[in-house]
Amino acid sequence: MKKKERLLVFEKYNGKCAYCGDELIKGWHVDHIKPIIRNSKYSHKKKMFITDGTCKNEYNNNLENCNPSCASCNIQKNSFTLEQFRNNIQQFVCSLNQYSTQFKFAKRYGLVSENDVKVKFYFEKTDQS
Repeated sequence: MKKKERLLVFEKYNGKCAYCGDELIKGWHVDHIKPIIRNSKYSHKKKMFITDGTCKNEYNNNLENCNPSCASCNIQKNSFTLEQFRNNIQQFVCSLNQYSTQFKFAKRYGLVSENDVKVKFYFEKTDQS
């Protein structure tokens, strides 16, 4: 993506992550709202997947399909659709209750509390788009 296009994506939500609403900092990502799913092959030499520059759903690789994202939201979203991403986040508390002794302990001492709210992304709370 060209620098000019990247700036347009950055400004889409005034320098904020389209998902969590945090201020974007150096290292922010451009997310494809509808995933493009990059093609990759496993490199035994490097012991990791390497993209080959092509992608599935090439038709989704356009500026209108891009959102500014903090690195953590984009990494968590991965190649999920928006609804898959929302459902994944919605399950975090259940997962913490099941697997995190620290979370359960912090809850017991009133340091954290659970809220049964629906996940609403920052871009859904603004009039911009």
